[in-house]
Amino acid sequence: MKKFLAVLLLMLGMINFCWAQENAQTGENAKMHEFMLKAVAEAEKNIISKDGGPFGAVIVKDGVIVGTGHNEVLKNNDPTCHAEMQAIRDACRNLKTFDLTGCELYTSCYPCPMCLSATIWANIKKVYYGNTAEDAADIGFRDDFIYKFIEGGCKDVQVLDLEQQQRDETIVTFKKFAEQTEKTIY
Repeated sequence: MKKFLAVLLLMLGMINFCWAQENAQTGENAKMHEFMLKAVAEAEKNIISKDGGPFGAVIVKDGVIVGTGHNEVLKNNDPTCHAEMQAIRDACRNLKTFDLTGCELYTSCYPCPMCLSATIWANIKKVYYGNTAEDAADIGFRDDFIYKFIEGGCKDVQVLDLEQQQRDETIVTFKKFAEQTEKTIY
């Protein structure tokens, strides 16, 4: 009988442990869902304002939203004002740093090459996205040619003509920077 009770208590403990783990995961998923809904709410702003495309993003650190953004390309006449870029700028301002290590990006759509690069430069290591690049292409936002340009070694002059000039003059500044003892590398 004692052995039976011990096994029963052990089983109840395991059930309670498993329930707690499942509940914790559900809580985490609920938080992620909340952050994605905030990114969607940011995207929704453009349906009314027409500031830019229907894209929204939030930056989260330690379970708290530290930056928000929606596409404002048309509003600002600035092709870099994508939702992710705006959210990164907002988070950097709010946290007073250019280094967003430990932050996560929640975005309504798979980031374009520029936004992916900015995310990497900001040291964000995790991105959650809703719509795919194909979904964006279906409504007129195509960036596949940029990926192809990069994959092709940036050689397609029809996309962008890159030509090096005056390296002997421009390298001087780099050498001066390299000689500095106090500098911040990012």
